[in-house]
Amino acid sequence: MDTALEEYIIEHSDKESACLAEVNRRTHLRMINPRMMSGHLQGRLLAMFCRMIQPSTVLELGTYSGYSAICMAEATANHTIIHTIEHNDELEDFITENINDSEFGYKIRLHIGDALEKIRTFDAEYFDMAFIDADKRQYTDYYLSVLPKLKKGGFIIVDNTLWDGKVVHDNIHHNDKQTLEILHFNDIVAQDKRVEKVIVPMRDGLTIIRKK
Repeated sequence: MDTALEEYIIEHSDKESACLAEVNRRTHLRMINPRMMSGHLQGRLLAMFCRMIQPSTVLELGTYSGYSAICMAEATANHTIIHTIEHNDELEDFITENINDSEFGYKIRLHIGDALEKIRTFDAEYFDMAFIDADKRQYTDYYLSVLPKLKKGGFIIVDNTLWDGKVVHDNIHHNDKQTLEILHFNDIVAQDKRVEKVIVPMRDGLTIIRKK
């Protein structure tokens, strides 16, 4: 997206909370690749989805700094539980610091470990909503694992599904595992009759999936 256009959109959308602004600042100061954070615009969209869907239970794959989890916590009811899974145990203290600084952090349950293993521990049709933004090389496995845990009528939101436009490039190198997997995932979802789906060309691509 053109930088000026993105700035215009942000100026005409809701501001991030003081807590989220601080998490944003910390992430850019302390993390090697702050671009991995959902950020202001995507955070507002996640919050809006939560207000529309009104989930009681949310699953997030890929916590990173906790920004997106806090966005969803701010926009959900007091009884909502957000289970967020992060594979990198070195981020645990940083994530916990950010969650604890949010007045809505009590809704968030942080799980450190392998996402596919953690997903298996949840009951079938338990979640109203899921947000997938973890290892791109496992997107299909994540999707196939999460779908049975999602209630009928529930939503899965998947980030980075256009992957810097590489999904329409010719001659993708056989070692480019991330692009190849995202292409495979997009094809699997497109052909899956159990769900409705649409790709939104926001940031790096956002796929919205509804379980029938």
